[in-house]
This record gives sequence, C-alpha cells and structure tokens, in this order.
Amino acid sequence: MKADFKSGFTAIIGRPNVGKSTLMNHLIGQKIAITSRKPQTTRNRIQTVYTDEKGQIVFLDTPGIHKAKNKLGDYMVNVAQRTLKDADVILWLVEPSTFIGAGERHIAEQLKRCSLPVILVINKVDTVKKEEVPGFIQAYRKLYDFAEIVPVSALRSLNLDTLLDCIFKYLPYGPQFYDEDTVTDQPQRQIVAEMIREKALRCLEEEIPHGIAVTIERMKERTDGSMVDIDATIICERDSHKGIIIGKQGVMLKKIGSSARYEIENMLEQKVNLKLWVKVKKDWRDSDYLMKNFGYDKKEIE
Repeated sequence: MKADFKSGFTAIIGRPNVGKSTLMNHLIGQKIAITSRKPQTTRNRIQTVYTDEKGQIVFLDTPGIHKAKNKLGDYMVNVAQRTLKDADVILWLVEPSTFIGAGERHIAEQLKRCSLPVILVINKVDTVKKEEVPGFIQAYRKLYDFAEIVPVSALRSLNLDTLLDCIFKYLPYGPQFYDEDTVTDQPQRQIVAEMIREKALRCLEEEIPHGIAVTIERMKERTDGSMVDIDATIICERDSHKGIIIGKQGVMLKKIGSSARYEIENMLEQKVNLKLWVKVKKDWRDSDYLMKNFGYDKKEIE
C-alpha cells in the first residue's frame, strides 16, 4: 500500500430531503440508498465505500436529523447522532438559500458539540442562478465555522470531484477498511427491501408512505440459475392504506412490483420473479418489537 494512502469515515447529515442519498449514489457511481421526494426515506444508517488511488472514503448516510414525533422518529435521530461519533469528517448538506430555518439551526447546535471538521455542501445549485451562490455561502458562514464550503449538484454530478478532494484533505493516513470491490455493507435482501419501499413511496399518496415497511420473506435463486424468486410483504398501519396500496383490481401493487422488479434485476444482473403481499400491523412505528422485526437495528432502539 502507498504511504500516502488515506482512509476514513465521512458522515453525510442534513435535514430530511436535501439530497443526501442522491449525493452518495452519485459519488459511488451506483444506486445503493433509496431516493424519493418524501421525507424519512432513509431509516437505517447506510454505509457505502468509495475507493480510488488516493484512498478510501466510507460514507455513512444518516437519516435526516429532525425533532422526533414517534418511536421511529426517535430511532432515526439516534442513528444520525450515533453516526457522528464514528466519523472523521462530516458533510452537511443544505439547500441553496439565504434563509436559514429552525431545522438548520438545530443541526448547527448538534455540531457544536463535536470537534470534527465539517464540510458544508450546498446542494441543488443547478436550480439557482450562479451569481446567487456567494450569498448562500456568506449566510452559512455566519452560522458555523466550516472547514470548507462546496457548492454542488448531486443530481447533475457538478463539482463532485472538488468535494472528494476536500474530504480526502481531512481524512487520516492509513490502510483501507474494505477491498476495492466493496461498494456497500448492506446485505442484498435489505437493498431489495429498500428498493421495493422506494417504489411504493414514489407510487403512493402523500399520507401513506411514512407508515410502510417492507420485509423479504424469501429470496432464493433457482437451481438452474435462471431466476431469483423473491416474496416480499409491504407492511402498512391501516386497513384503508392496504386498499390504496393494492389499488383497484390490484393495479397499484402491480405498478409497484414491476418498477421494483426492473431495478432489482439491474442490481442482481439476473431475472427476478417478484411476488408482493400487503399486511396491516397497526402502529408498528411505535412498537419496539415490530421495528426490530422489520430490520431496524436493535442497538439503535434500546
């Protein structure tokens, strides 16, 4: 290994829905974290790995930091705050604006308690005029003493090389944690469950998505290697939601299933036979037992 190789952990934080998962997917170059315009899309901490000749960055994508309203909310905030303790560098993602709201101030207060270098990433700069960007940088400079401020567009992959250089600047020298081929520590079943949940989030009405989880009952490759059979259940909180998820004559469930199958096949590079069911578990987001059951990390709940 080269003597000047760097290796370390970078936590990506920010309010819900600022584009954290999109940024990570574009930095890594493939889709790991699910993305949707609805808040609370990322519930577990997702670890992905970027390796090049300079070094290795392990990205920790956290759920958005926000004031919690239920057990699932508490869980998500705990995961985000615990992640900060494991990091060498923090990337704080914000929207391009001179208005700094209570959500951002809440995050700045949390950051003042840790001594790590914080890189402010002003995302979505493709949606504003170029000459407005210095104003956003000035507004945020007054809020916190940032190590760096980098304007980017995660979606358009603008300025991401500059961002990677900035991260490497603050990482310690040392050997890599994962081999070059590793892109994520997420087990395949979990990624499949998340892909199905993403499609459900995109297809469904605004009021349902927070209350859904996905469990994989079976995921098995056929002996001749021709196909992978996947049985999955979408869990929702109310009977009325179940009807909406299934849709008239099963149309909605078919739509969720076919768009999820397409992405899963791309990831597995194999044909997939996906069967979906819908079950109601009332108030699962306030039940420790059910949250553990649906794959949320025990350590983060207790």
